[in-house]
Amino acid sequence: MAVTAIKVGKLIDGNGGPVIDKGVVIIDGKRIKAVGAEADVTIPPDATIIDEPTLTAMPGMMDLHLHIGQFNNLTFRNYRVAQFEITPELQQLYMLFHAQLCFERGFTTLRDEGLMSSRGLLTEHTIAVRDAINFGIFAGPRIIVAAFTVGTGSHLDLILPRASLRNPTATADGVEEMRKLARQNLLKGADWLKISASGGGGTDKESPRVRNHTQDELDAVCDEAHAQHAYCSIHCFTPESQSMAINAGADTIEHMVFHSDEMIEEIVKHGIPVCPTLLHRTDHAIEVRRQIGTPEFTLDKMKKIQPFTFETFQAMHKAGVKIFMGTDMGQEPDMGSNAMELGIYVKLGMKPMEAILTATKNAAEAVHLEKDIGTLESGKCADVLLVNGNPAEDITVLQPRENIKVVMKEGKIFVDRRKGREKDVIDVDYGSWALADG
Repeated sequence: MAVTAIKVGKLIDGNGGPVIDKGVVIIDGKRIKAVGAEADVTIPPDATIIDEPTLTAMPGMMDLHLHIGQFNNLTFRNYRVAQFEITPELQQLYMLFHAQLCFERGFTTLRDEGLMSSRGLLTEHTIAVRDAINFGIFAGPRIIVAAFTVGTGSHLDLILPRASLRNPTATADGVEEMRKLARQNLLKGADWLKISASGGGGTDKESPRVRNHTQDELDAVCDEAHAQHAYCSIHCFTPESQSMAINAGADTIEHMVFHSDEMIEEIVKHGIPVCPTLLHRTDHAIEVRRQIGTPEFTLDKMKKIQPFTFETFQAMHKAGVKIFMGTDMGQEPDMGSNAMELGIYVKLGMKPMEAILTATKNAAEAVHLEKDIGTLESGKCADVLLVNGNPAEDITVLQPRENIKVVMKEGKIFVDRRKGREKDVIDVDYGSWALADG
């Protein structure tokens, strides 16, 4: 196996300690053999050396709540029109493309949190994209598939306009139907199940405070996931829904919107990781939604929710909730701009290194992959980024596409923006593609 030594000006190992000056990462095949300061690491004489004294090395980042199958503003002009013009086959190709847009900007692991389309859940399509990447047929990030397992008229059903034709197999009602849908998703190969305990924000006329499922239904879905050694994430906007999620045995709680001190204390006590998804709530995201045809009612609702989301983040951070990074990126903003989420965390009080951990170590722990990814340590997969700038001082250096100089996954360089070594996973000039809907 080929041995590579990466020498950089600064190194962030993802464990939250001080930035290492003049760092070295030794990679043997797909895994890391050694990490540390250059003075403390012996570079094998036969190693291929990558010497970049002006760059910072850090672990590959993770966005663990996004929807690669939705119609993103970077590729579709009007998402409501696209829902009825795009075939499942073409939509699957966009899943791959959207994942690659995130990958080429430093996101080596994604957890896709499901899809609702007029043709159904398209769970098999997402799983096929995951498997094609894993088999090496296409370049792309590591994908964790969380399949929608939801009821009629629930928040995730209302991703479609109310009057839309629906695939009747996409939703279920009652404990036994929910168990069956959960089993079907797991049979197809889903890694996680996704269910909603409350209403949400980015959909048509629906209150975020409505209850989506009975406690028995939530319990059944989580039970089926755990029975098959899988996991369950639960969408929660309210303290009441957070309580239901805790009682059901949720592995992660999705979104930070409304809160109570009592429920934050319970979340901390149970050690359940929580995903903020704040980028989806910004003025920028709301304006993008306006441009791609979102109804005014939904825009007003998103704006009204916004201050509560930021307050809840600050309260949860202060209380010591385990926070991991996710954007809820789907229709907006641009696929690939995921690192903007980290900038919001810092504006709301996190230190830059804390924000980095939400997308690295904390993220890996949230999806039970900490033995393999999340930090630069001996024995772990060599998911390594080389970045122009020091994100531990200025988290915004992770946002410009041109600052992500090298993206390595499992020891292989997939993206290289260093002069004379140009390489990318996207074959077309960035932004040159046509928008697919009329």
